[in-house]
Amino acid sequence: MVDKLSWKRLILESMFFYIPWIIAGLLFGHMVWFLLVGTVIQLIWHMHNQMKALRWLLSDKRGLPPSGTGSWRPIFDGMYRLQKRHRRRRSELSGLIRRFRNGAEALPDAVIVFRSEGNIVWCNTLGQSLLGFRWPDDSGQPISNLVRNPEFIHYLQTRDFSVPLEMPSPLNLERTLELRIVPYTDGEHLMVVRDISKLKQLEGMRQNFLANVSHELRTPMTVLQGYLEMSKEPEILVGPMWVKAHGVMTEQLMRMNSLVKQLLTLSKIEAAPTHDLNEEVNIPSIIEILEKEAIALSGQEAHVFTFNVDNSLKVMGDEDQLRSAISNLVYNAVKHTPAEANITVDWFRTPEGACFKVMDSGQGIAPQHIHHLTERFYRVDKARSRETGGSGLGLAIVKHALSHHDAQLSIESVVNQGATFSFVLPKRLISNAGH
Repeated sequence: MVDKLSWKRLILESMFFYIPWIIAGLLFGHMVWFLLVGTVIQLIWHMHNQMKALRWLLSDKRGLPPSGTGSWRPIFDGMYRLQKRHRRRRSELSGLIRRFRNGAEALPDAVIVFRSEGNIVWCNTLGQSLLGFRWPDDSGQPISNLVRNPEFIHYLQTRDFSVPLEMPSPLNLERTLELRIVPYTDGEHLMVVRDISKLKQLEGMRQNFLANVSHELRTPMTVLQGYLEMSKEPEILVGPMWVKAHGVMTEQLMRMNSLVKQLLTLSKIEAAPTHDLNEEVNIPSIIEILEKEAIALSGQEAHVFTFNVDNSLKVMGDEDQLRSAISNLVYNAVKHTPAEANITVDWFRTPEGACFKVMDSGQGIAPQHIHHLTERFYRVDKARSRETGGSGLGLAIVKHALSHHDAQLSIESVVNQGATFSFVLPKRLISNAGH
């Protein structure tokens, strides 16, 4: 049971302490001197206990409190219980802070805590990498001194945080950051920073995609509209004029139909879920059909074709996607290679897997264009692409189809010497029947 200190106890202890001194004073006289000696002894005892308490408070305080008697025993016990309660609360608080920081470190966003006046309290690792903070060196620094963007400083001064702020990264102007500030605790704010560069890039790609599709469809639709308006006066479209008009309209309709088909193919491949590639694809059979189609497409251009195919090499994958990838590479070679030039198609086994390669001896591609070729609607020579009916989507289809098979398109080219387009399907995709 815990001893309690009360006025009654203090009075009783004082009475028991002074009774012997009073009796001695009555027996020997000099009552005042005996009481004075007793009082001095009591003061020395209290001072001794005060010093013990002070030494314990100034020390580590992890051990047991000093032993005491009388009224000092409940005081020491009470101090010890209070210390244990504070130690437990401090441990709980440290655990909460640790869990908060671990949670903040696990977030995909930068987290910064700062006071209302702007001084930084804490930031996570991403806050250091996105904003260039140094922790703990920047603790207590005004955040406006570290992020010197005028828009950000104005945002802090207005104190209107209902709308997030977008600004360039202070470390890389090509990256865009989104900042959200919310009240955290009394006198503090929490700032969450997110890198939205990819979102901005995707938004730009979407806008360019819509603009390119609109542009690609506008030309044939304008041509068709012009001839349809001319058809209001039948006497205009007679004889050779009708033959020309019919040919042009047919050509433009085929161009729109080809564009729509490629858009649908690209959309289908992009939207295809990741799945097990457990369908055996007979690539040699696909190439055999493509060989006939390539010769027919070449027509009067009279390209010289060479097909080197390992007829036993089959793979596991998505047949439609692989057919789209291979056919686009072969058709591109036919369309962009000068007449009577050489086109070589290879399908063979390598230590890494199954390799498909298309080589031509055409004009080649300048280095600055190569890494853009798989972008939608990108063309090296726009005028020639329109003449050949190219939409700029073929290599984008190839790229996405190959990505579903853990493969990448490789492009090598030397200007005026030709180009080579190739990819290698991983060895694990080679069909057991092809061994």
